[in-house]
Amino acid sequence: MSRAALLVLADGRFPAGGHAHSGGAEAAVKAGRITCAASLEDFCRGRLHTAGLVAAALAAAAVLGVDPRELDAAADARTPSPALRGAARRLGRQLMRAARASWPSDELSALAWEFPKGAHQPVVLGVTARAAGLAPEDAAYCAAYESVSGPATATVRLLSLDPFDATGVLARLAPEVDRVVDRAVRAARRARDEGVDALPAASGPLLEIGAEWHAGWPVRLFAS
Repeated sequence: MSRAALLVLADGRFPAGGHAHSGGAEAAVKAGRITCAASLEDFCRGRLHTAGLVAAALAAAAVLGVDPRELDAAADARTPSPALRGAARRLGRQLMRAARASWPSDELSALAWEFPKGAHQPVVLGVTARAAGLAPEDAAYCAAYESVSGPATATVRLLSLDPFDATGVLARLAPEVDRVVDRAVRAARRARDEGVDALPAASGPLLEIGAEWHAGWPVRLFAS
C-alpha cells in the first residue's frame, strides 16, 4: 500500500471536478442558513453525519470488494433528490477520467463500461482507492473530509468568509471526521458479509430540498 497515493487522491487539485460543487452550501447561504463561521460549522457537522457518513461507507465498501453495481443502487436509494443523484454521477464520471489516467485497472475500466454516464462518486472513489492500493479507511477519510471541505471552500467565495476561519471549522470537525470514518468502515465490513442493506442510510432533508431548489436557479456559482 502506498500512503502517498492517498495524498494524491485527497488533494483538492486532483482533477475530479469537486471545485465546481458547493455540497449544498450555495443554497444554504441563499436561504440564510449559513451566514458566518459558526453557522458554517453547524452546516458541515450536519452534512458530515448524514451525506458524509453514507458516502464514506459506500467508498469503504467498494475498497473491500462489494459489488459496485449493488453499491450504486444503494447510493441511488439513499439519494431521494434527482438533482443530487445527477450531481453524484457527474462527479463520478469526472473522477473516473482522472482515476483511469492515474491508476489504470481492469476494475475501473469495467465500472466505466457499466456506467457510461457515471456511477455515484463515492462508489468510483472506493474503486479508485482499491486500484491505488489504499485501505477502506483511506477511502472513507477521503469521502468524509470531502463532505465538509467542499462547503467550507465554497463559502469562502460565497460569503467572502475569511479562509482562516473556514479552515478553523475543518480543524474543529476533525475529531468528528475520525468518528464518522470509524463508523463507516465498520458498516462497510458488515456490508461485505451481510449485503448493502447494512450500510447507513442517514439523511439530510434540507440538503435534498435545497438541491432541488438550487437546480432551478437561472444563475448560480456552483453546479450543486
